[in-house]
Amino acid sequence: MTPAPGSVRDRNRPVVGDHGPKGSAKQERDPFSEIATWKQGDRRDPVTVIINGEPVAKGRPRMTRRGFVYTPAATRKFEAHGRLSAQLAMDGRPPIDAPVRIELLIELPVPASWSKRKTADAITGGIRPTSRPDTDNYIKSALDAINSIVIAEDSLAVEIHAKKKFGIAPKMVATIFPLNAASNRRMPT
Repeated sequence: MTPAPGSVRDRNRPVVGDHGPKGSAKQERDPFSEIATWKQGDRRDPVTVIINGEPVAKGRPRMTRRGFVYTPAATRKFEAHGRLSAQLAMDGRPPIDAPVRIELLIELPVPASWSKRKTADAITGGIRPTSRPDTDNYIKSALDAINSIVIAEDSLAVEIHAKKKFGIAPKMVATIFPLNAASNRRMPT
C-alpha cells in the first residue's frame, strides 16, 4: 500500500517496489566487507600453528585415591599454550569445517649429555629420536590443542603425517591443509 500524496510514510513498512539498499540500482562497495574478506582469507588456505618450547606428549589420565580423574599438569599447560598459538594463527577466522590433512613436525631438544659430535649428527638428521614418548601421543596433544579453534572437530582430520626429529630450538609445527572433499558429518536433529 502506497502512502497518499502529502502524507507521512511509515518507515517500518516497506513501500511496493522498494527493495532496500541492496536492490537499488547504484550499489556502493562496502569497505568493511573487503576488510573482512582480506582478514579471513580464503577458507582453502593452509594454516600453520607453531607451538614454541619443548613439545609435550599427551599424558595418560591420572586418578586420585578418591576416584577423581585428571590430566597431568604438563599436558594441560602445553595444550593451553597450543590453543593460544592456534588462536593467533587463525587471527579471528572461523574453524575449518571440512576434511583436512595435517602435517606435524615435532622438533625435540638434543640431550645435554651428548657429545658435540653426536649433537651435530642429531641436528643434521643422522640420528633420529626413537625413544619414548611415541609419536601418536604427540599427535593427540596437537589435535587437542587445535580442536574447535583451527578445525571444527578433530574427526575432520582424515590424513595425518608426522615427523619427529632433533632441532636446535624445540617446537611443534602443525600445518593444516583443507581438502577439496566434502564432509559426511550429519548434523544433529
